[in-house]
Amino acid sequence: MPEAETEAMSDEQRVEADDLVRAVEACLFASEEPLTREQISAHLGGAEVKDALATLAEHYSERGIHLVERGKRWHFETAPDLAHLLRREKEQLRRLSRAATEVLAIIAYHEPVSRAEIEAIRGVQTSGGTLDVLMEAGWVRIAGRREVPGRPVIYATTPEFLTHFGLSSRKDLPGLAELKASGLLDPVEDAYDDMMAERSEEQDSGDDEPEEAEYAPEDEGDPEDTLENPGESA
Repeated sequence: MPEAETEAMSDEQRVEADDLVRAVEACLFASEEPLTREQISAHLGGAEVKDALATLAEHYSERGIHLVERGKRWHFETAPDLAHLLRREKEQLRRLSRAATEVLAIIAYHEPVSRAEIEAIRGVQTSGGTLDVLMEAGWVRIAGRREVPGRPVIYATTPEFLTHFGLSSRKDLPGLAELKASGLLDPVEDAYDDMMAERSEEQDSGDDEPEEAEYAPEDEGDPEDTLENPGESA
């Protein structure tokens, strides 16, 4: 094959690749919500868009917006170092209750889980309102029903949960060692040793205390001696 023809084919393939990148870019810009790779491919007639997405992500990596993948869904977001320039309204922080935080953590690490399984892990009952708060926030969803007697509802996290906490997938959740290193989780063994040491100290201090019954007769005197010798006090 002549060298000129080979070069011409390479140029043609390059143009097609560039057109696909532009098409993927337009598709993501026009979408009102993040899209999976399969959804983008379906919009573009079944084209393979993996390489185009990688090209776009690299292209936008140094720009004011980034192309990112969260929970296998692709979307554009503001570059983290520029986010403060776009804030015009005061953010109102909504603190999760301790119960909601615990339930969210259990779902994230053990999903899909039922309400009964959540309660078994926490050791206390979980109110329906706690799950409602997490679903209203868009972080938890109903993922179906467990195929067991009673068919209980099971819960899982959402792509919005990953986006809010800056996670690409649940694999990015901190592990046990990371939680211990950050001081958010004390080693169970250390906590148990501390508890046993405190109990031992309490028992030792209790043994050293005098018993009042042993010294009471000496301090108060014997009533019978007082009656038999009434003149000694005179």
